[in-house]
Amino acid sequence: MSDPVLYSPFKLGRITLANRIVMAPMTRNRSPGGAPGALVATYYAQRAEAGLIITEGASPSPNGMGYARIPGIYNAEQVAAWRQVTDEVHRKGGHIFLQLMHTGRASAAANLPGGARVLGPSAVALTQPVWTDIAGNQPATTPIAMSEADIEATLEEYARAGELAVQAGFDGVEIHAANGYLVDQFLNTVSNKRTDRWGGTVENRIRFAVEATRRTASRIGADRVGVRVSPYGAFNDMGPDADMDALYVALAKELSAIGVAYVHVVDHSPMGAPRVPDEIKAAIRAHFKGTYILSGGYDRARAEADLAAGKGELVAFGRPFISNPRLPTQMRENAPLQPPDFATFYTPGPVGYTDYP
Repeated sequence: MSDPVLYSPFKLGRITLANRIVMAPMTRNRSPGGAPGALVATYYAQRAEAGLIITEGASPSPNGMGYARIPGIYNAEQVAAWRQVTDEVHRKGGHIFLQLMHTGRASAAANLPGGARVLGPSAVALTQPVWTDIAGNQPATTPIAMSEADIEATLEEYARAGELAVQAGFDGVEIHAANGYLVDQFLNTVSNKRTDRWGGTVENRIRFAVEATRRTASRIGADRVGVRVSPYGAFNDMGPDADMDALYVALAKELSAIGVAYVHVVDHSPMGAPRVPDEIKAAIRAHFKGTYILSGGYDRARAEADLAAGKGELVAFGRPFISNPRLPTQMRENAPLQPPDFATFYTPGPVGYTDYP
């Protein structure tokens, strides 16, 4: 039995999605050397039934490669490698955005390429360890507080990464402003202790997110840019502050003015994180005039209900896509879903990655 909303086409900017089902971005750590290979291309092609795939985070800068085996998008080798991925997804009839994720302080220096630095808005270290392939879990490296020159250079890296993503064949990019990575580190007072124009007030704390988005949109078109946010998120030491609601309303207004394709609102409460209040979701929805992607523990029934209620236009599914490559068909046919193997989420190689039936 099909559903008139979840399985209906949807126009997102200059592309038309076959359905309203989005494959959420998920770190999978299968790109040794910072460039995805044939294995990564197979993984995404297997999941091309999604109306839209949003890839795992790819760093726009050598300074953002703080996790083991994550990909980047800042040189010609990476562009050529990603072209394999986009070609395979498009050959299967899918659409794909590249998520731009700079790890910022969520980094171990041992994971960075030579000459790169761990940067953040302030010199406040992450309290949890970070995995390295050479020495196992290591304390997160205390970041260097970014200078004005560092900020300017990093904003340019985001814009350039957008251009390189389009060269690599992506339909667009998603700026990762969630989950305690660099953009979110500027938003949150836990990690942003600055007293200059990049910290303190709501207007100042959203400035980096707004500028990274604006510059990227100016290079590739706002209709090719989405932004992911996680209000009230707790991942990577994030926490709420007194201005949280006002901050996300202000950010939603700015993103709406830029005209980006979508805002992707993350609620990880189904995985044990604090619940994102309905009020802030509704406030973002009210002040952002583009497409709203719902995310957080969805199954088909809840997705259909929330779409029918007008809470959003698209619904992102995460972990079910790991172990069910043809998730849209399986949900449509009410077929049982295979649970994922948590032990292989971040390990190298095909096991728990491309070997699910």
